[in-house]
Amino acid sequence: MTHHPGLLRTAPLRGETISSLICRIASRYGMETKALRSCWHWRNYQPGHDGGGARADAEVLLNAAGRQLLAGLCGVEEDVLARALPSWEEEDAKLPAEKDGVPAAAWRIGGAVAGPVTFGCRLCTARRTGTPVRVVRYAPLWSRVCDRHGRWHLDADADQPLEYLDLQHLPEVTEAQRRWAGVARRVVRAGAEPERVFALARAVVTRWWEQAYGWERETVWPRRLHQVAGGDAGGDLERWRIVGRDAVVFPEVVAVADALLDPAMTELVWSDSGAGRPRALPADGVFCRRLGERLGRAWLGPLAATDHGGPLIAWMGSVIRLRRGAGGPPGYDNDPWWLRQEHQAATMAGQLRVLGKEKKAPGSGTMWRSAVPAEQRRLITSAVDSAEEQLLQLRGVQTGPTAEVARRLLRGLGHSAGLIENAWKRTAVAAVNGGVPLQEVARWVDLPVEVLRKMLTADRQEDDR
Repeated sequence: MTHHPGLLRTAPLRGETISSLICRIASRYGMETKALRSCWHWRNYQPGHDGGGARADAEVLLNAAGRQLLAGLCGVEEDVLARALPSWEEEDAKLPAEKDGVPAAAWRIGGAVAGPVTFGCRLCTARRTGTPVRVVRYAPLWSRVCDRHGRWHLDADADQPLEYLDLQHLPEVTEAQRRWAGVARRVVRAGAEPERVFALARAVVTRWWEQAYGWERETVWPRRLHQVAGGDAGGDLERWRIVGRDAVVFPEVVAVADALLDPAMTELVWSDSGAGRPRALPADGVFCRRLGERLGRAWLGPLAATDHGGPLIAWMGSVIRLRRGAGGPPGYDNDPWWLRQEHQAATMAGQLRVLGKEKKAPGSGTMWRSAVPAEQRRLITSAVDSAEEQLLQLRGVQTGPTAEVARRLLRGLGHSAGLIENAWKRTAVAAVNGGVPLQEVARWVDLPVEVLRKMLTADRQEDDR
């Protein structure tokens, strides 16, 4: 096949993945994408989802000859492509310099190359190129709104069909993106990094999102969720709570980031801590109360103040240590914007995988480990292993009286049962807090809803004590 540079010019879109551009070039030439890809020598296979099907966020890295070929196919100079495509000059060990000039390519996952990968706006693409084809691009979470068309563009790494959510009736989400631009400038002036401040604020708000299913006074998020779901999320609430989360909570994420940057709010944290006379942070602290008011939720303060172990309390602790000069060498313990791994928000793709597995085998017990602390998993495993050893003894290899072996076996099984019951309770709590309807959890564990509610309430009271 002979290629004529510039025959059909296909300009790159800012932030686009190379894989997306290749797909658009193929469409422009009226070819199958697979046929056009055969122009390169591929060093590995295209990544796909666990259930089959190609990943939309799959990215392509090219060697020098491969980049020259792509520039010729789209009729655009290489320096223009380098400015538009974030992955243009990324190297890959699978692509050694080809002495014979063979165009080579390697597949990668986009998120591991140049940051979060999302779908682009087809309407904007059609306006610019004349064709409403799919575009995949790199974009941080705070720039997912297409202001012109009122759409929130979704992550491209998840195995689900939607490219965007309709924000037609949610102007506050669009406004939050405009507001973030000002917050980001304040972050830079404060000597911090916008990515880290945003990530911390998002961790704080998504933790509330996980807890909010039981908040009767929370009315804003349910309204938004139904809107992005097309009017009613009730038919598939679990999935919509995952797919719609980032769009629904975006205004609050920006508001929390703005609050955490406010020196006046930082001063309230210092005051709540007792300032020069250290004390435990109170449940009725002024900082959390004021934060709730800034979010339009005056009732949120006490809930946020008593969420021990969460990212907000961790941030407050860092602020206090810095103010007291009690921090050690530079590190996570005196860095307010340090986000612990356990506080990072779960991705949409990860949550959908868990949901899919649980729907295939509800109540199978395969998902409880993700909700049980590591140390408790070790205790359960150890106890069960011990019980299995005693069972072997009871079957005829025991060295003592059978009755004594039986008693030890029962004690071991009883201890194991207690640990597993505790793990089961934690799994149920995690499921409810994660947005699974109480009725659904009750069905999984084969208990009446009222019985399960009482058990969860008792478990929370025990945790409080």
